[in-house]
Amino acid sequence: MKYNFDEIINRRGTYSLKWDGADLIKEFGLTERYDEDTIPLFTADMDLPVPQPLIDALHKTVDHRIFGYTVFPEEYYEAISTWFQKRHDWKVTKEQIVFSPGTVHALNVAVKAFTKPGDGIIIQRPVYPPFTGAIEGNERIVVNNALIADENQYYTIDFEDLEEKAKDEKTTMFILCHPHNPTGRVFSKEELRKMAEICQHHNVLIVADEIHGDLIRKDQVFIPMAKAVGNTDNLITLTAINKTFNVAGLHCTNVIIQNEDLRATFATEMGMQLPSPFTVSALIAVYNEGEDWLEQLKEYIDGTMQYVKEFLAEKMPQVKVYIPEGTYVLWLDFSGYNINAEEIHDRIYNKANVLLEDGGMFGEEGLLYQRICLPSPRPVIKEALERIAKEFEDLSVKSQ
Repeated sequence: MKYNFDEIINRRGTYSLKWDGADLIKEFGLTERYDEDTIPLFTADMDLPVPQPLIDALHKTVDHRIFGYTVFPEEYYEAISTWFQKRHDWKVTKEQIVFSPGTVHALNVAVKAFTKPGDGIIIQRPVYPPFTGAIEGNERIVVNNALIADENQYYTIDFEDLEEKAKDEKTTMFILCHPHNPTGRVFSKEELRKMAEICQHHNVLIVADEIHGDLIRKDQVFIPMAKAVGNTDNLITLTAINKTFNVAGLHCTNVIIQNEDLRATFATEMGMQLPSPFTVSALIAVYNEGEDWLEQLKEYIDGTMQYVKEFLAEKMPQVKVYIPEGTYVLWLDFSGYNINAEEIHDRIYNKANVLLEDGGMFGEEGLLYQRICLPSPRPVIKEALERIAKEFEDLSVKSQ
């Protein structure tokens, strides 16, 4: 069927963190202003309708009228295996899968299971803030292998620095974000192999967060790290339907661990986790019947990204932006305005009343950046951009 992603669906009053979570959002320190006129584009949560087969499957589950303790049927594992084999030519077996009620939860479990307080854990800033939380919140030490941006905002890996930090005997883990959030890099097979070789040589465990792996541009190819490297004995891969199909509220992460000893240790730390019946029916539906919807979604997001790039080039040319290879976020460089991060924030969040995410949350490398999440109807994105552009008009005039 053909999906209308321009349809604006009112999410207020539906317990949405994004649209109803004003108190919590303010408590997180994301913004000072949040009211019924706020446009929230800060979180990786789509405002777009999900696949019809998913809706049908959930209705069927509701119609059964009993929602007791639930187990994983064979169809669950078969759906996962078929998806990764078909989409990524990656063979995943039932035995390699450990369920988690969330990706951040799985990340914290991995940190606790395989490192000890005081250990160093490598991340590549600017990067998704909960990576830092999982490290520092468990009394481990952040080791930053910062990505390097060129003049076009294209990011690459500093391999010399990675090697130097991996060889420290106190460094025991590397958390990889692939595709990278917020820069949108989809790493090549060569980059993945080189990172893996460095970590293997220095006995550093890799935890690869690949939950955005299905959300890539039409002309890109995503290669799971497990597919790119020969030896997966030091690799844990986090996968999920949450981002791909907009079901974060159903809590469904599948951790792929091919090494039996690693898997046993991780599973013990995770403890018994039973799914919701809605989680099971959702995964089976989207992995078996959601591919057509996903292709339409990718085309729509690609179009939105192109629209944003053209809008900024015309109305806010001081903002540098690179259309990412993956994810549905844009990483916007506001440094061309020659104002500080506080003023950038004030103009966007308080005056324009648009809620993005301050780049400083992703590390000091992002101090003059903003992250915008684009999986909303294009009319919503258009209004948000027009509001922001209006608040920067005076600066644009001065710089011309």
